[in-house]
Amino acid sequence: MGFLNKLFGNTTKEEEKMTNSKLKIGIILGSTRQGRVSPQVGEWVKGIADKRGDADYEIVDIADFKLPFLGEGTGQEPGLAAWNEKLDSLDGFVFVVQEYNHSITGALKNALDSARDAWYNKAAGIVSYGSTGGARAAEHLRGILGELKVADVRTHPTLSLFTDFENGSVFKPQDLHQTNMTAMLDEVIAWSGALKTLR
Repeated sequence: MGFLNKLFGNTTKEEEKMTNSKLKIGIILGSTRQGRVSPQVGEWVKGIADKRGDADYEIVDIADFKLPFLGEGTGQEPGLAAWNEKLDSLDGFVFVVQEYNHSITGALKNALDSARDAWYNKAAGIVSYGSTGGARAAEHLRGILGELKVADVRTHPTLSLFTDFENGSVFKPQDLHQTNMTAMLDEVIAWSGALKTLR
């Protein structure tokens, strides 16, 4: 019946609501350490994204949820429930990823492991930084996202600690990253919209 309705231009109220409502994309800050620069990168991503007007973008800071390490808490911590509720409310993600010892941070891995169904059938883009642009951390993240049924998009802005940060602490991105950011967000929006139909 849904197929016939689409074929002949008849849509249900639920389908209209899904079509007309803006996608919600969370920009997830992947570090909790003192002195981190991820909030600067996250604000840059959000500034570019907000100008597009194609979705509602919000910064989601895992530090705000005070997640216990997986298996160490009672499972009843308020942060766990709030984390899952926040992820559940989102249609897609942009991960701001730092490279530590060739991988993602322990805090981000724990946050990924602290939810399951809330990740399923959603899309994600990755913005990474490090001495090699955070490329190795991003590759590790892609494997984890696959297990969580998150479709990661191909285009991937990589930021260098040597050329995009002053003294390693003040974020000053080169203009060339704007092109990759735009392309990555295009892909995240397209895939998030497509995958929403599966949920």
